[in-house]
Amino acid sequence: MATDIGREATPARMILHLDLDAFFAAVEQRDKPSLRGKPVIVGGTGGRGVVATASYEARVFGARSAMPTSEARRRCPAGTAFLAGRFGAYRATSAVVMELLRELSDLVEQVSIDEAYVHIAASDHDLSAAGLTTLGRELQSRVTEATGGLTAAVGIASSKMMAKIASELDKPGGLSVIEPGSELEVLHPMPVRALAGVGPATGAKLHTLGVETVADLAAADRDVLTSVFGSAHGTGLYALARAQDDRVVVSERAAKSISAEETFASDVVDRRVLDAELNRLVDKVTARLTSSAAFAKTVTLKIRWHDFTTVTRSASLPYATGDPSVLRREADRLMQAVDVTGGLRLLGMGVAGLTDHAQDELALFDTVIGAEAAEPVEAAPSAVISPDLAGRPVAGRWITGLDVHHDEHGDGWVWGSGRGVVTVRFEGPNTAPGRIRSFDASDPALSLAEPPDWRESRA
Repeated sequence: MATDIGREATPARMILHLDLDAFFAAVEQRDKPSLRGKPVIVGGTGGRGVVATASYEARVFGARSAMPTSEARRRCPAGTAFLAGRFGAYRATSAVVMELLRELSDLVEQVSIDEAYVHIAASDHDLSAAGLTTLGRELQSRVTEATGGLTAAVGIASSKMMAKIASELDKPGGLSVIEPGSELEVLHPMPVRALAGVGPATGAKLHTLGVETVADLAAADRDVLTSVFGSAHGTGLYALARAQDDRVVVSERAAKSISAEETFASDVVDRRVLDAELNRLVDKVTARLTSSAAFAKTVTLKIRWHDFTTVTRSASLPYATGDPSVLRREADRLMQAVDVTGGLRLLGMGVAGLTDHAQDELALFDTVIGAEAAEPVEAAPSAVISPDLAGRPVAGRWITGLDVHHDEHGDGWVWGSGRGVVTVRFEGPNTAPGRIRSFDASDPALSLAEPPDWRESRA
């Protein structure tokens, strides 16, 4: 029988969840004033590219994270900026935000480049609803000031799960405090997909059981859930529907690996079904890699056969990458060696050997952020560059959005390239929208540059 969480008159601690709004796109709009208020897509710019982040202006047209870039191009209007990532700029901004959070508490768990949990103790803060609201508003104001205009959604609640849900209630830039004892009032009317443990596959299975809302899930029989989803997952769903989450905030979190897996309701022997599931797992893992601004050197496949025998098989790459096509190729190669005639009960895919070294960022520019489009392109906000490991342009191809410097005209960013010409817009975070000039792609006066510092005063 479900029981509500008892209301605490004076809770010992609360948990704050902060999520920077449309982070990659927001940093691009901050550093490129001509793009402010306009639709911006950050991610792979080539034919097989995937959207990492869409600005809120682009989301109006249906663009979203993990969507193929080609689909985003069809949905978004002419003039939408399609940019490759600048992870140096994102990391610098993230570091400023995380430092603000550490001023609130010693216990800060950064779960991605734009997201973190904070343990808020009663000994240091007023944990009344009014006190937490004031704390959240002041934090949002400080984040906006320190980052040059970025906004963040903040949620505060008695558990990690509820804090994250709270931060998603009023995006972008919203603040929600869920008081202890009111968790189920907030949670139960929500669609079941609002729970972190319910993805597309689990959601589809729950739908067949007549479960649409979290309240439906809370009313479901525990034995039915464990028979359909397995003991661990079924029990976990049962607990989540009751807002039961005792996870603590862990500081200095260092991910060793990223993985995703799916347990099938019945054993699967059809390779087409397994291949489709593997592609979905690769997409999920790649999205988490991108969110963490990390790169991986090892790909692992996890297999559980019909008789519950479980094995893992791994392959190491010569360099760290976040390119979904590379990760998919290695996972497919491992999968081809698996005998599926007896049926698979579980399929999992993961990556390890994670790193964020600058050299790997350049490899990323040559892979996940769009070097799949190495063919010549017209000068427009959709071109690419392929820098070598020393940071020099290769074969005159330039990534759109890349920071550059011209000896005569100063600092700017690549607006487009093609046919031996690179077009640059000269502007920065503290300037007005800048002018556009075109140069020969081999112009010795034009070079790659470090991301601009938004904290520098306007000259």
